[in-house]
Amino acid sequence: MGTHLGMPSVAGRSATTGLLDTHGRQATDMRLSLTDKCNLRCTYCMPAEGLNWLQKDAVLSRKEIVRLVRIGVDDLGIRELRLTGGEPLVRADLLDIIRDIRANHPELPISMTTNALGLDRRAVQLKEAGLTRINVSMDSLHPETFAQLTRRPFLDRVLKGIEAAAAAGLGLVKINAVLMRGINDHEAPDLVEWAVARGFELRFIEQMPLDADHGWTKEGMVTAAEMRALVETRFVLTPDPRNRDGAPAERWEVRSKEAPDVVLGTVGIIASVTEPFCADCRRTRVTAEGKIMSCLFSREETDLRDLLRSEAGDDAVAQRWRDAMWLKPRAHGMDHTGLGAADFVQPDRSMSAIGG
Repeated sequence: MGTHLGMPSVAGRSATTGLLDTHGRQATDMRLSLTDKCNLRCTYCMPAEGLNWLQKDAVLSRKEIVRLVRIGVDDLGIRELRLTGGEPLVRADLLDIIRDIRANHPELPISMTTNALGLDRRAVQLKEAGLTRINVSMDSLHPETFAQLTRRPFLDRVLKGIEAAAAAGLGLVKINAVLMRGINDHEAPDLVEWAVARGFELRFIEQMPLDADHGWTKEGMVTAAEMRALVETRFVLTPDPRNRDGAPAERWEVRSKEAPDVVLGTVGIIASVTEPFCADCRRTRVTAEGKIMSCLFSREETDLRDLLRSEAGDDAVAQRWRDAMWLKPRAHGMDHTGLGAADFVQPDRSMSAIGG
């Protein structure tokens, strides 16, 4: 995997600009991984035995994380923060990290993607620390299928965590579900019915080529079009009139076939593979060890940790971050070039090692 240790500033580009790229996009949404570790073993993410986890001193410290967020918000125009993993709840100083970020940025939306294991015991504390909202990954409502996909029999614990998050005011709660052909794709209407009845927003996600086993195939993936067709066996879907505004999910209003004038809720579909939204991507990603990835599927990384652990000032960190994002590719390459040849190469990292 290529690693850039920092590129010289691009001529003609002001050092005071935000995270712009050569295609006119500006990143304002920061995805920050707190750890690569996870207590599930989802088949579409990692092998059953897990991965070679980072050593503790390789992962950004609480102080480094808080500083990096401050630079992003104060100097680079970050307007939204998502804490990811691995599983962020396994990090012992999670509450302190959120408190420190909130103290620096009282108005910053801070959300977190989690598998919800242990969330029932910590939801209130997370809300009090300053967390704004929760995304929970849950692919099935059936214990056996959940265990098959995650290799862990913990569905009941996940459901308790979701209930606790809603009760604590960590809403709008969003539920992320990856549909796997022949395993849980038939559950699509049930998942929608369950979510809208509870006021949650379900988001179906196309399986992406970010599995550690590199077993992904486009032919085996459940596409966005298929997801819509599955949901429409029970519901009517109509486009959500709200502006997508750079969001990865295309939203649809869910209506009953018996009463199509009534909106029951919304469902989102994240179609990174078949209906990519690269042209309006506003995300910048930081891995747990402090490397910038301008794209989720990037094979190029830019190290900020060495600067954070040196005598370098905030300006130097900000400039290296700008330079990394300036080189963001036009698209991830799963589409086709003008010559009709696919130019996508799967990253070496799995999703757990990147941060979603």
